[in-house]
Formats: sequence, C-alpha cells, structure tokens
Amino acid sequence: MAVPVLDPLQHEDEESLLARACWLYFAGGMTHGEIGERLGVPSFKVQRLIARATREGMIHIFIDSPVASCVWLERALAERYGLAECVVSPDLGEDVLPLRSLAPAGARYLMRVIQQEGNDLIGLGHGRTISAIVDCLPRQKAKPSAFVALLGGLTTSFSADPYDVIHRISDRTGVPGYFLPVPFFANSAADREVLLSQIGVSHVMKLARQTTLCIVGIGTATREGFLAQTGAINDQEVAALERLGARSEILCYFHDEKGGPVETGLAERSVTLTYEELKGRRVVAAAGGSDKTDAIRSVLKSGLLSGLITDERTARRLVGDSAGAVTTMRLRSSRKRAVMAESQPEKRLARRKAGKRPAAVE
Repeated sequence: MAVPVLDPLQHEDEESLLARACWLYFAGGMTHGEIGERLGVPSFKVQRLIARATREGMIHIFIDSPVASCVWLERALAERYGLAECVVSPDLGEDVLPLRSLAPAGARYLMRVIQQEGNDLIGLGHGRTISAIVDCLPRQKAKPSAFVALLGGLTTSFSADPYDVIHRISDRTGVPGYFLPVPFFANSAADREVLLSQIGVSHVMKLARQTTLCIVGIGTATREGFLAQTGAINDQEVAALERLGARSEILCYFHDEKGGPVETGLAERSVTLTYEELKGRRVVAAAGGSDKTDAIRSVLKSGLLSGLITDERTARRLVGDSAGAVTTMRLRSSRKRAVMAESQPEKRLARRKAGKRPAAVE
C-alpha cells in the first residue's frame, strides 16, 4: 500500500518538517529523494533542511568507543587526584577553550547520569562550558525529579546565564527546573541573608542542599575569568584576589595554587551553598584549556571534586608532560609483544623442521 503523501503547507509547520526530514535521514537512513516523496517536498528542499539543521546545531553525534590514550589519562587523573570518576575527551586541536571537544563529552556524561536511578536532584553551576554541554544534549526523557541552579542567576551575559541553562535543560528533558532569581553576590552578608529568606529563593536553596549530583564549571581568578567578564566582580576585587594568590574559582569560591581556600569577603556574599555544604558532596567539574589548567589543578588539590570532565590536552598537562611519552611507550610495548607472540609458533616450527633444539637448551 502506498504511503500517503503529507502536505507540509496544511499539516506541518517548518520546524516540524525540519525535524521529520532529519529523523528520516539520520535515523531512518533514507535518501533525499525518498524523504522528499515521503514528505511531499522536492529533494533539493530536503537537502536544504538537513543543511540548516546541521548548521544550527540540531544534529548531535556520539561515538560509543573509548580512545586508548584518553582511557589511560582518565585513570592517571583519577589516581593522582583521588577522583571517583573522570572523562577525557579526544584532542580536536583546540587550546584556549576546547568546547568542541568538551561539550559532546559532557553531554554524553549527562545523558548517562540522567538515565540512572539515584540522581533525583541534579544541581548545575555556571559558565560557558556548562552552557555548551546543555546545548549539545539531545532531547530525551530523564529520571531526575528536578534540575536546580546552584547559585544566583542574574548576570549581564545571557548566553552563560544559569537561568538560561536551567530553562534549556528542562525544555530538552521534560524535567522541572528551578533557578535562583538573585545575583551571584549580594551587596553584603546581611543582604545575602535577606535574599535567602525570600519564599521562592529559600525553596530553591532547600532543593540545592538535597542535590545528589552537582555539575559545575571552573573559572580563573583573573580579569578574563567568567565572574569578571559578566560583571559579577569588579577590577578592585580581581586585584585583591590576585594579591591573595587566588588561582581558581568554583561556585564563587576561590583557591590558591595548593588548593587551599582563599578567604575573601566575596564568600560571605555569594548566593550559593556554603563551603561546608559543598564538602563531601558529589561534585563533578567540566573544564579545559590552556588558560584554565592551573585553575583546574588548584581545584583538584582542594579535594572538593569527586569527578572531572576535561579534554586530552588539558589532561596531559595535569598529569605531567611525560604522560604522552609513557602512553606511546606502552602502545609500542604492546605492539612488540603482539608481534613476538605471532612469530613464536613459526620460529618453533622452523626449528623443528631444521632439527634444532630450543635456543634456551642449546
């Protein structure tokens, strides 16, 4: 029986037509001509629809196969810094901010955890990396009861705004999302208490304290860092952080080169979980790039993290420059053993034919 032809002008809007074309092409394996016949549009329009979907980032591809060097780096990082879980994404030639590598890796990790039992409430931090991960997450049903913002969501940069992240992940998963309609920092510690006492804010903070998993970004304590770029802290505060030796920022808390907390008045004004509430919690950070390597190392030394998602280049810097050489030596050794194992039966057979004894007995 012939498949009925759909009239897109009567039955489908442009977005629905776009989604159907992509689904039939990537999931159904149909050609442009077959899709055109199915949807009642010319094949050249199908080609344009698929090109548009690719250009606008609607298509997400996940390769389900580990990369040997990345697996080794994951183990090395976990052992060195006492991590319970670690994800290292392959090197794509990026250096400063490797979002093309980090975003799919983070989205794949997020896909896995939101399908697992036990992750009832998931907290999300701020930053460009977290935003890119959510952008890369495909639409799917998820098991958490809610996604919760871990800190205030009012910034001057909407593209990395925590509320925007919560809104998008809620839309993609169908799971309720809760954000904090307050700034990163209150004007004073007293103002912070006033903000946290508000009915809507106190409810979200209560949920944040019940989170079973927190996925956060890592920033630098510099003028190029996320907080400074969004206007959450000013130049004087950045200068003070530099004088105090701050090397990293995580959820508006700062650490020095050795991972020790840097005591500032900012911590007393940050609208987020307290530092004590973060300790012992399952906190997974997603970060990478040459500009953030020292900051990531600083947070790793603090002991706050139970997991890390990073890229291959950053991972090599974190475990030491010898990592690449060690990995290469191990691969060469494995290949050498494989070649020797394959050649041994032939050598023994050749010796028997020649009437010789094994070399070990000669």
